[in-house]
Amino acid sequence: MKRSIHITIIVLGWLAVSLSVPVSVLAGTQLIPVTTGNDLQSQVKTTASKVIPVVVSIASTVMVRDQAFSDDALPFGLFKEPLAHRQYGQGSGVIASPDGYIITNHHVVADAVDVEVILADRRQFKGKVVATDPKTDVAVVKIQAVNLPAAVWGDSSQLAVGDFVLAIGNPLGLSRTVTFGIVSAVGRADVGVADFEDFIQTDAPINPGNSGGALVNINGEVVGINTAIASPTGGSVGVGFAIPSNMARAAMQSLLKTGRVVRGFLGASTQDVSPSLGKIFRLPDVKGAIVTDVQVKGSAERAGLKRGDVVVRFDGRDVMDSGQLRNLVAQAPIASKHRLELIRDGKVYQTELTIQESPRERAKKSQAASTASTVHPLSGVVFDDITLQLARQMDLSVNNGVVVTDIEEGSLAEASGLQPGDVVLELNRQHISSFTVFQRLADPLKPTDLALLLVNRQGNVLYIPIQGE
Repeated sequence: MKRSIHITIIVLGWLAVSLSVPVSVLAGTQLIPVTTGNDLQSQVKTTASKVIPVVVSIASTVMVRDQAFSDDALPFGLFKEPLAHRQYGQGSGVIASPDGYIITNHHVVADAVDVEVILADRRQFKGKVVATDPKTDVAVVKIQAVNLPAAVWGDSSQLAVGDFVLAIGNPLGLSRTVTFGIVSAVGRADVGVADFEDFIQTDAPINPGNSGGALVNINGEVVGINTAIASPTGGSVGVGFAIPSNMARAAMQSLLKTGRVVRGFLGASTQDVSPSLGKIFRLPDVKGAIVTDVQVKGSAERAGLKRGDVVVRFDGRDVMDSGQLRNLVAQAPIASKHRLELIRDGKVYQTELTIQESPRERAKKSQAASTASTVHPLSGVVFDDITLQLARQMDLSVNNGVVVTDIEEGSLAEASGLQPGDVVLELNRQHISSFTVFQRLADPLKPTDLALLLVNRQGNVLYIPIQGE
């Protein structure tokens, strides 16, 4: 009778598959010990000590309102909401420049009314969210500091499965934590974290709080920004994801230059190649992006692409699926030219693609410019009556007036210096005793009118003029 050793494989904690392996199979297998050696250990230690100073802890505060108790929206973006409380979050960031620019995840600082940055040497700074991009889950935070240690960027396109990597961040509030592993996969998409996904997958343990931290190669170069984990338990199970450094760095540079991420646009709809479609389109491999529709006067049409074409290479790089092609085009500079290789009716062709900006993004930019002068001066601000509960939650020192509980990013009020937690005592020299009085004074204001607010900010009284445009 053959003896067997019982092995249990657990897949994501949901499915257990039992396998029986004959002992004779194992007996005939020669096990080769893996030797790391002092050189690898020394390099890991050197890399960790070099990178730890460029990774910071980020604590954010968000005002959360109970929507179940919200009244209907009132004109000009003014709301009355009886309940609001502070919610605290924690993440990580990477110092991108010696003068205090820090890259992190959008979800780490999204809607934050207060951001605290703690350096590896335990110095604390007030952080300002400069800009964010939800589509790549990238954000930039600025602190007032100089001569900071800054990250050395690596080329994420050179990463390969099996490369050693270190994940550095502040998981579960434990600052300056370093974990070690390998690159498990590259080009992961459809994870459900962001619109544009090209993730590096790693088995270096990543836990909540690591978001925004650094994924570095063995030379200490930042090759990714840690972003998410796949886990049925909420903790690390060895499946973590990081935004490639090339994508994260390009997003950061665009945010700093223009306040938004400018992306290239193919001007065509595409879909993945399935085994059956591969046979129908006479493809040598089950890979590529099938063109299903071409927009008039778009980049694809000008490059000569037609419905039914299958794009298989972009600048000599294999295109595995439609998501990868979308990412390659999105990251390409506007007006840059790229060589496409495609298969049409079983034959291979080449063409040149000139990258254009998405018409939708151009329209948004034009619309924002045209409507900036027609918004109510207090648009995007959430005001509320001061209740005893709200006064305790927000640590308010006064009980009359209305309190600012939220401000839309980019609004006139934010640009004028109004902050969540400010208590408005007067509007245009008129006393505010309640939200009803405030609404009666605010509603008649026209887009070009001045809203002169007298506010109490933690015991200090000051005027804040908000001039419509």
